[in-house]
Amino acid sequence: MNKRLKMGVLGCAKIAHGFVRDVLPSDQVEVVAVASRDLCKAQAFAAQFGLAQAWGSYEALLADPNVDAIYLPLPNTMHAPWAMAAARAGKHVLCEKPLTLTRDVAQDMFDTARQHGVMLLESFPYYFQPQTGDMLALLQSDAIGQVRSVQASFGFTLAPEATGNIRFNPDLGGGALLDAGSYPLSLIRLVMGQAPVRVMAQSSWAASGVDISTMATLEYADGRRAQLMCAMDVANVRRATICGTAGTLETEYLNHTADAVGQSPYGYLPSQMRVRRGIANTLAFEDIRSPSGSGFRFAAEAFAKVVRDKDHAAIARAAQASIDNAATLQALASSARSGAVVELT
Repeated sequence: MNKRLKMGVLGCAKIAHGFVRDVLPSDQVEVVAVASRDLCKAQAFAAQFGLAQAWGSYEALLADPNVDAIYLPLPNTMHAPWAMAAARAGKHVLCEKPLTLTRDVAQDMFDTARQHGVMLLESFPYYFQPQTGDMLALLQSDAIGQVRSVQASFGFTLAPEATGNIRFNPDLGGGALLDAGSYPLSLIRLVMGQAPVRVMAQSSWAASGVDISTMATLEYADGRRAQLMCAMDVANVRRATICGTAGTLETEYLNHTADAVGQSPYGYLPSQMRVRRGIANTLAFEDIRSPSGSGFRFAAEAFAKVVRDKDHAAIARAAQASIDNAATLQALASSARSGAVVELT
């Protein structure tokens, strides 16, 4: 029960380097192998982090009997086929966001995992931060009353000349909505507790055909609304404002956090969160401080715990949120292309 979950990494993307680096000190997770379609690349990755095994194909990693679970950081359109291949090989899967591009495929992924007796979890590192737990505790304690609206954003600058970046490639699931927008959408779903019933989105488009920025309104069956902004042509911004009947909560919901500026060797920063308990603007906001650390490590250790505990109820709750998010991303993309309001069914 106390042994570490042995994980393999499917691919050598930049995000995989950060994941392995941050997870190495864990006493609950052990990264034991990496795979690339270029064996030399996998060997260099394994040597850098002291991993026991490097494989020259994804299939070889899935057949490795020493691997219990897979971390899957491949491009967006490759998540579904390789997550299901891993499940069929009997491996648990921690999959980078967005899980997939449509509701039906998301459902197929979870059905496949369940049929083969493994756990599948979509990884948003911020989601596993202690700060997110503190945010949910505040909301559940009625610190701001009934939530009526959420505004959530995530943006950064991606130089237009960086056309070789996968975020500009429509065939790999590029674009602001899938790459950045999945973050604020997941936060909105977490706070609202359900999928919207209709959405309206507007986008600006890059020459490659992906959205460079998207803004959207989400409407809920009970009359509540949320607004989402994501962009790849703005200064870095990551913030959410949650408005309730009795107060307001603001959060940066960062993936990785530090207690102080300059404390982290990787540039991690304090993640601001504050709450105003009351409706008057004469009331001061209260700063909320939470434990800090790598969201990669928090996510990996949370995943190891649900696998160890066979916590199928937790996976079922997360699965429903991921399916709702996939359905909403699909509707938002359709609305942005058509210019019409799209109903979720």
